[in-house]
Amino acid sequence: MEDKLKILQIEKIFSDVKYTIPIYQRNYAWEETHIQQLIDDIYTSNDSYFLGTLIVNQKDTDIYEVIDGQQRLTTLYLLEKYLEINILKDSLYFEAREKSNRTLSIIGTEEMNNVLEELQSEELMRGFDIIKDYFNSSKIDPSSFKQKLSNVQLIRIQVPQDIDLNHYFEIMNTRGEQLEFHEIAKAKLLSKLKTKEDKKAGSLIWDACANMDSYIQMNFDLKTRAELFLRDWTMLDLQIDTFDKARDKMLTKQADLTTEGTKTLLEILTDGKLTKNEDSQTFEENERFESIISFPNFILQVNKVISKDAEDESMLDDKNFLVNLRNNWDSEENSKHFLFSLLKCRVLFDRFIIKREFVKDYKEQGKWSLQRLKSYKDGNRSWRPTYVGTFNGEDNKNKHLRTLQSCLRITYTSPKTMHWISLALKDVMDDKGSNLIEILEKYCKDKIKSSKYESASGFNFERIVFTYLDYVLYRDGYSYKKKLIISPFKDDWQFQFRNSIEHFHPQNPVEGERTLKWGQNDLNAFGNLALITVSGNSKFSNLLPNSKVNSYSSVIQQSLKLKIMDQMMILNGGKWDQEVSEKHKDEMFNILSNELSK
Repeated sequence: MEDKLKILQIEKIFSDVKYTIPIYQRNYAWEETHIQQLIDDIYTSNDSYFLGTLIVNQKDTDIYEVIDGQQRLTTLYLLEKYLEINILKDSLYFEAREKSNRTLSIIGTEEMNNVLEELQSEELMRGFDIIKDYFNSSKIDPSSFKQKLSNVQLIRIQVPQDIDLNHYFEIMNTRGEQLEFHEIAKAKLLSKLKTKEDKKAGSLIWDACANMDSYIQMNFDLKTRAELFLRDWTMLDLQIDTFDKARDKMLTKQADLTTEGTKTLLEILTDGKLTKNEDSQTFEENERFESIISFPNFILQVNKVISKDAEDESMLDDKNFLVNLRNNWDSEENSKHFLFSLLKCRVLFDRFIIKREFVKDYKEQGKWSLQRLKSYKDGNRSWRPTYVGTFNGEDNKNKHLRTLQSCLRITYTSPKTMHWISLALKDVMDDKGSNLIEILEKYCKDKIKSSKYESASGFNFERIVFTYLDYVLYRDGYSYKKKLIISPFKDDWQFQFRNSIEHFHPQNPVEGERTLKWGQNDLNAFGNLALITVSGNSKFSNLLPNSKVNSYSSVIQQSLKLKIMDQMMILNGGKWDQEVSEKHKDEMFNILSNELSK
């Protein structure tokens, strides 16, 4: 299998082989956004960077027919022409498209001026002009860009010689996308497993884990579910602690062992279907829950959990996807370990990491959910799923962890920055989650300390300062002048996706409003700021504090800090002035200081 996959250096991709584009492929169609994104991806890459996949059929020695990936390949050809990189003559050739081939041969040369426009390919010329204009407008140095190219790689995948190319092309057209890195990772991992039983089990694990929007137990068929999990469907590691034991459990009731062991590489890569599920409730569940990360991101999280280099912040960067994972297919032992870790972490992820749940009053916008799945027998004596709090019977602990995780989720929105998830998974793997809250609180506090919040101003305050403060207020409650403003673990409050810093007293008050003039230091001080949604900020606009409260009370509820500001203003006779703002800042900084010193 390994000879079917080849890693190519982009700068040499056209130097020693030829690629033909078959007639059934569409014309070159990439627009400005696609081309510019490709250039940006290369220019901002560090070290080795995989640009994607190229699916080919070998026609002759060093001649390949392009089955999938021709848009990217053609763009790379135009890019290398612009950079004046040495290219083998006819290294890219379109079947039965003379105008396209004529354009490829002259593009980037003086001969372009001698060929009539109607004899040139408009699409290819437009692509070349976009590249040229983008380099000029972005002031990208061609020499520096060429150096970047030396680190950029493409994976060329050769389909089996006896494949029905028309059928395969139809499949790829239906999918409408390039093969993803996680599909290549699956093929790599399964290729290391020696027996058909191992390959079958590995494929079942992978496909079940791939559906992130339902609980893992529901992604196995009924027979496998009964063998793999405890009767209440809640835990895996109590009875299974290795891949081999999981395999034996999974295949006990599996009579059909048709597996990736008897499939071609292409079939392994393109078999993206989930395990068939006989349970009709799965559809309803997929409508109900939504994972906070995608499956490729989850794979990187698992790799980080089991890696010796877990402190490396680049481990969650999908630009380094295959590089970060490559140690897991060094051997059969590593491959089995990773696949079992994937399954185990998925069980723990579903139990200890929040999801979005769309049900009842939250059918449209969703709410944060921290639940575990368990089973019960219905009236027909069939086992059915139900959901209870992860810490069933300990409501405050469940709210505690749910609020802490949602605080982190709305603060660090990019999957590359969600390092708290791997921290949480590692703790529940090692210590059953006994230190989970303390570990995540410490993570937040370290981020706040490094932000130097006490000397920040205005938009320079990092979002974690606002979100973690609201979490502490939710956890501990807050009183002002003997008036209880926030009760601990208040039932009806949850974090919303907030990323807009609001000036309670506006920077530019509405004309005609009577107000004392605030200096910039007072306006941008922490006491006058809160974090709310973009739409909430738009509603508040330049209204004065009283008008904001009276007109948009629901926006006030987005932030517990803002709720305190509202109550302080009421207790100050309805006035929000510099003195109250300064007092509020001191109170909030005092809360943070006490929290950070714990």
